[in-house]
Amino acid sequence: MKTKVVLLATGLLLSVSGAFAQKGVDNGTRFGSGEDSIRCITNISLFGPYAKSGDYKSALEPWQIAYNECPAATKDIYLYGVRIVEWQFLNEKDPAKKTEYLNKLMAVYDQRVKYFGDDRRYGKDWIVSRKAQDYVKLAGENADFNMMYGWLKEVVDEFGQKTEPLAVNLFMFASHQRLIADPEKKGEFVENYLKSTGILEAQLEAAKAANNEKEITALTTFKSSIDASFAGSGAADCDLLQNLYADKVEQNKDNIEFLKETISLLRRVRCQEIEAYFAASGYVHAKEPSAESAVGLGKQAVKKKDYNAAISFFEEAASLETDALAKADDYYLIALLSFEQNSYSKARQYCLKALENNPNYGNAYLLIGKMYAATAGSIYPNDAVLKKTVYYAAVDKFEKAKQVDSSCAADASALISTYRAYFPSTEEIFMHPDLEKGKAVTIGGWIGERTVVR
Repeated sequence: MKTKVVLLATGLLLSVSGAFAQKGVDNGTRFGSGEDSIRCITNISLFGPYAKSGDYKSALEPWQIAYNECPAATKDIYLYGVRIVEWQFLNEKDPAKKTEYLNKLMAVYDQRVKYFGDDRRYGKDWIVSRKAQDYVKLAGENADFNMMYGWLKEVVDEFGQKTEPLAVNLFMFASHQRLIADPEKKGEFVENYLKSTGILEAQLEAAKAANNEKEITALTTFKSSIDASFAGSGAADCDLLQNLYADKVEQNKDNIEFLKETISLLRRVRCQEIEAYFAASGYVHAKEPSAESAVGLGKQAVKKKDYNAAISFFEEAASLETDALAKADDYYLIALLSFEQNSYSKARQYCLKALENNPNYGNAYLLIGKMYAATAGSIYPNDAVLKKTVYYAAVDKFEKAKQVDSSCAADASALISTYRAYFPSTEEIFMHPDLEKGKAVTIGGWIGERTVVR
């Protein structure tokens, strides 16, 4: 009798288990319930080892069951799912079926967003960036860049400065492809560029603050790629930016954050000679003076040829600036204006200030060298041979510029070649009592520097 009760109870439990079986996709749980939960767990345990070893054929059926019936069970469904479906795509010859597999692969990514899009590390923006990357790779010349652009724009708009860098890079790639197909999208492309570089620059600053060299390298690579794309696009048109931002600046003249962002963006694309830039700088400076707004007003003063006012604004910018490299730029601008006014000692003083903040500022060395060369005649007006020794000091600066800053190496080399031709000849050195080849000599006048007779 007892045995019959046990058997009856067992049968009731099995019938209840069957009655309450439900797939995870239906009841919103990870594994489902009852027998369906066992089926889910079983198939996950089956496809994982196969997929991990690259046996996608054996992994396919159990993976498909888990993917369809308990999609929230584990991220492994998607980690291995993209590999399995890509394997199907690559091994298919029929173009129509290949398209089906490509769409299926995109659906795997979409389903991962649905169930795991809020993952803190590998969330929606990370998932969509990989989706777009695979799409470009597999779709090839049949890629629909308008569709891809839509995926990525949604992510960039949603995540802002926290957007996955790969998503930002692919967003700009898709935007560029749209521009190539339709030149009327130039304005859109410029705005996307400004938005994208703003995101990457903010992330770069954070990475530098954290001394994260790996992130700095990756972000710098992405930004360089975007900058190169923009430079080669033909869209870096300051007149276009003037048209885009003139009204926006006026409409937002009390919106300090917008104005600051506009100033920063126009600076990045080197459109600092347009009225929109000047106007934004003026509105910001009146309410909340900053280094960038002072630079903007300084550049406006330069355009008006009011050099004294310009120098005053650049001095203010340098005093407000916290970034050493930007401060060096401010000092160099003052040096250039002083040079224009033939104030050579003052110009050198500000070049040296620039070099204090940025020892690799090659243009500062070039400017000092040019000033030395320009004043050679006034240093030794009555001695033609000593006059030529001034070019030693000038070439010293050009060589230093070439040594510290590869970006100005070509200009430095050209100047070295030019002014070496003015060096005193061997005969002139031999006949001059103050000179001996290989010995030090002090250049007089305002220069006052030691150099070596060549």
